Amino acid sequence: MTTKLMNKLKPSVAALLLGLSVSASAIDTPIDRIIAIVNDDIVLQSELSNREAIIKARLNAQGRGIPDEQVLQGQVLDRLILDNIQLQIGKERGIRISDSELNASMERIAAGSKLTLEQFREALIAEGQDYAQARQQIRNEMLIQRIQQRIVNSRINVSQQEINNYLESQQGQQLSSERYNISQVLIAVPLQATATMIQSAQQRANEIFVQLEGGANFAETAISHSKGPNALKGGAIGWRKLNEMPEEFASVVKTLKTGEFSNPLRSPSGFHILKVMDKQGGTVQLVKQVKVSHILLSPNEIRSPAQTRREIESIYQKIKEGVPFDELAKQHSDDPGSGSLGGDLGWTQAGQMVPEFEQVMFNTAKDQFSAPFESRFGWHILKVEDSREQDMGDEMQTNQARATIRQRKFNEELQNWLREIRSQAYIELK
Repeated sequence: MTTKLMNKLKPSVAALLLGLSVSASAIDTPIDRIIAIVNDDIVLQSELSNREAIIKARLNAQGRGIPDEQVLQGQVLDRLILDNIQLQIGKERGIRISDSELNASMERIAAGSKLTLEQFREALIAEGQDYAQARQQIRNEMLIQRIQQRIVNSRINVSQQEINNYLESQQGQQLSSERYNISQVLIAVPLQATATMIQSAQQRANEIFVQLEGGANFAETAISHSKGPNALKGGAIGWRKLNEMPEEFASVVKTLKTGEFSNPLRSPSGFHILKVMDKQGGTVQLVKQVKVSHILLSPNEIRSPAQTRREIESIYQKIKEGVPFDELAKQHSDDPGSGSLGGDLGWTQAGQMVPEFEQVMFNTAKDQFSAPFESRFGWHILKVEDSREQDMGDEMQTNQARATIRQRKFNEELQNWLREIRSQAYIELK
């Protein structure tokens, strides 16, 4: 057994040792056990039970019915295994979530319930939840999202010809601001599916469609039967524009009213039943854009995080003393794209930068520079050169077309990647 497995089993070992030295009071305490081996890591019964309890609490809070225990356990275990594989990949690649990012995310979650972070912590404890475990779960969810974004996006290419074709299409000419909040039930089809397997999946999708027509709750059905990445969230995909969906999906979704769902739709991933939960629409709004430059210092093998922070503080002091920002960017910035340009990032807008960067950017006045701040990429100092409000010009249309094509490809490529990493992993159920 590897050291990694031994370390993960330490709580179980501690419980066993306690049971040997304590009397009958410990007899009814279950000893944790391995329920799955995933590559060189493991999934424990306690992890399954904890995650299942979280899902049940979430479903109860949303007023949704809880599926059959065996069905729910199967869904949760599948998700735990896939999460485990992704976290292993993230660790191998050095992808991380900083404490400051985690704290900011938890503060946003707390604010959503009109609580401070301390009140949120006290509420979790009052409900019998372990705050440290909840914090780790949120970190893992953020980390998995980042892993998916980095790896899947690296597998996607958007050519200029694709952008041109899109802009010339009916969807590109409309560039509609109408958005749809979509959920799905996905009956997945394996990568190397036989004709029999495809037929079986289609039959299952048709059976579920009939159940939904008969009044079955869509979210509960997704939780019980969907193999989509958000199955345990009731199949929620979130807000999408028509031009961010595959054309065969968009042509169906635009015909649905709020609350209606589609017939099973075929894609390389399987058979989808899509439901429109809500719609938003309106005229195109002016978008605030900021012309910004930055200096980035990232920790590396030679420079520790603490040294990186000291160095960015030193650069900040030089800026305050009057050393030109662009000169310092050329000398010190670790951003290969902007460093040679004096830190120039050009015109940017909401959604193009990481949240930490955008928050500082939009709160910095023209011709001013920020104090050092941290993001997932390292430590930044930014300078706002100018700002403007821009309508849907040629440059924005091109950027939106590129983002739309990438988003459309991302949804499909994510499914492909998840199936690949699962098929390549060593998984043994106990």
